[in-house]
Amino acid sequence: MQKEDCFYLGKIVKKYSFKGELLAKLDTDQPELYENLDAIFLELRGSLVPFFIEELQLHKSELLRIKFEDVDTEADADSLLKSGLYLPLDLLPKLEGNKFYFHEVLGFKVIDKNFGDVGILKAINDSTAQSLFVIDHEGTEILIPMNDDFIKEVNRKNKTILVAAPEGLIDLYLED
Repeated sequence: MQKEDCFYLGKIVKKYSFKGELLAKLDTDQPELYENLDAIFLELRGSLVPFFIEELQLHKSELLRIKFEDVDTEADADSLLKSGLYLPLDLLPKLEGNKFYFHEVLGFKVIDKNFGDVGILKAINDSTAQSLFVIDHEGTEILIPMNDDFIKEVNRKNKTILVAAPEGLIDLYLED
């Protein structure tokens, strides 16, 4: 399984017991969707490795307590600490309306209510306080905050995102 065919579910953050159990912090608003997994991929030394799950339960709302098959000691568990958890993309719950996964809107055309055709969404920068659409407008990079008030429509069929950026924001990037 390749990383680009998967989504990031979370990370193993600490050991839970002396029997190889681990706690994983999930990167989701709906951890209960992942209570019945049989297997999961762990990122180990740059590769995704499948691990089969012996036991799984939610722990304190956003943590998942996991007991993997053949991980029976504290030393086994130590070797998995800080590993990323991944699942195949087809296990992602479908989102509708203006909700979307970052990976699914890349390549969409961004259209502003006032400006018109802004360009193609080439990336999403989520390393800032507020996530930003990174749009290619004829070779110029335009950043628009991903704010619910600005995103008016996500059209998956036509691969477009209609936004209402603050007045003058797009023009700032295009002034010489």
